[in-house]
Amino acid sequence: MQLVTQPTPDFLDHDRPPVPDLVVPRGVLPFHLDNKPVRGRLVRLGPLADALLTRHDSADAVTRLLGEAMALTAGLAAALKYRGSFSLQAKSDGPVSMLLADCTDQGALRGYARADAERLSQYGKNVSARALLGRGYLAFTCDQGEDMERYQGIVAIEGADLAEMTGNYFATSEQLRSHVRLACARTEKGWRASAFIMERIASEGGTGEPLDAEAQEEAWRTALVLAGTLTDAELLDDALPPETLLHRLFSLEGLELGQARALAYGCRCSRSRLAQVLEGFPVPDLDHMAEAGVITMTCEFCNYGFRFDREAIRGKEA
Repeated sequence: MQLVTQPTPDFLDHDRPPVPDLVVPRGVLPFHLDNKPVRGRLVRLGPLADALLTRHDSADAVTRLLGEAMALTAGLAAALKYRGSFSLQAKSDGPVSMLLADCTDQGALRGYARADAERLSQYGKNVSARALLGRGYLAFTCDQGEDMERYQGIVAIEGADLAEMTGNYFATSEQLRSHVRLACARTEKGWRASAFIMERIASEGGTGEPLDAEAQEEAWRTALVLAGTLTDAELLDDALPPETLLHRLFSLEGLELGQARALAYGCRCSRSRLAQVLEGFPVPDLDHMAEAGVITMTCEFCNYGFRFDREAIRGKEA
């Protein structure tokens, strides 16, 4: 007797599409300065940047902006104290009307940028993030799951680049002094992206005598000067370990390294999720979507097209 294997129904098919199964073990390295009001994270996406960014055939300026956004989001997500995700979203009237990156507490990272190719053609290759985004807003969202209230901070898009825009968010919404440096570029090994995030916090003590207010302020200013010496080449160099880079900056300032966190290719799409979305559409809309009896839905994150037989999707009756 011959056994016939039946295909898994769409609503039960949780398999990932054929995308890279890639993990960067030391993608985020937290640090603080002993007895000083300084903490931060160094993010190095390494080959993960190329795997994520080359899923779409975007202009280099758009790719750089998305790479910076994903590195930044990975760094901000590393501060999560709960199970959930952190996302950065920009909506604007510029050539890049939508920019979205999110990262879970487990380091699953993804992102995409929606750009108008015709409008982009009016700019040069070195168009700024400010010009790409135009006027609009940035939303920073902490999603703690279905049972917890979602926290969101929204600020107007102000600043020359994404790092400056983020600093404006920290200053206005979080009342937090910060220093953010972002880098993304195409290298000999492919696209690379990195983020350096440093925050001024209340002094938590350490091995030495507690610092008074003036000494704490001086320690913060010193950290800013040292962080200002960072170059894009250093941030994007795979051959330069993150520990070495941080020691270059702060070896004389009581550098303490935290536990590194892994980052991974984090698109979470599946046939089951998209099948559920399709079932929510009215029947006439499904008929309109179908071409030759097939509905194709493309994940905006991984740019993979899922094909569904129209007859297998019932939809909502009018």
